[in-house]
Amino acid sequence: MTDTAPTVSTAGPTSPSGARLPAAVLWDMDGTLLDSEPIWDVAMAELAARHGIVMSPELRESTLGNSLPDALAKVHDAAGLSAAERDPDADGRWTLDRVAELFADDLPWRPGAPEALDLVAGAGIPMVLVTNTVRELTEVALETIGRGRFTTTVCGDEVAVGKPAPDPYLRAAELLGVPSADCLAVEDSPTGAQAASAAGCPTLVVESAAPVEPGRLRVFRTSLVGLDLDDVAGAWTGGLARISTCKNEES
Repeated sequence: MTDTAPTVSTAGPTSPSGARLPAAVLWDMDGTLLDSEPIWDVAMAELAARHGIVMSPELRESTLGNSLPDALAKVHDAAGLSAAERDPDADGRWTLDRVAELFADDLPWRPGAPEALDLVAGAGIPMVLVTNTVRELTEVALETIGRGRFTTTVCGDEVAVGKPAPDPYLRAAELLGVPSADCLAVEDSPTGAQAASAAGCPTLVVESAAPVEPGRLRVFRTSLVGLDLDDVAGAWTGGLARISTCKNEES
């Protein structure tokens, strides 16, 4: 359920070196925990073909991490469809069914993701899955990830506006009862990183299919492989430090 969750103490545990850890870790799903973007590549390319166009690398990159309505709108725009020719409900239903079919065939992890989840859980840090993917597909993915890992989950169709708006991350912090600045977000895409930054979450960016620009609150890592608690603490405190750094650069 996503309606309620226990209040989490803002006094997080500490890493082995004594560094303070975040009160919670908020995980993106597609491209961060799961190597599911190639699956979406297939479905989006097939959707584009249904509208008589080829999914170019530039168009696909522009849809990465998007909510389904936003991704559909970009495909419709690229296909030059008039308002009368667009049927987002039908295209949305087709896309969800196709992705669910592909998810059922194979849903691989991103490198180091299961171990990273176990690491954070073992430290007693609450975790929330925060995804632009709709609930029905997220439930399929949770069969692989494990529902029991998370205090709660927030999906793209359960907030007023999905990523890149801050709503999903703000909702996650609200459900936990902690300030967003006390949480560490983990993201892979420009859309997701923008959402986390807009919500005030320090963000560990592990790029996958598209590059993410450096920016306020962001710390970068090439992979989740080998992540330890000092890395988690460093990503959170390093992201907070970026606030003062950016302010000094602007003054």
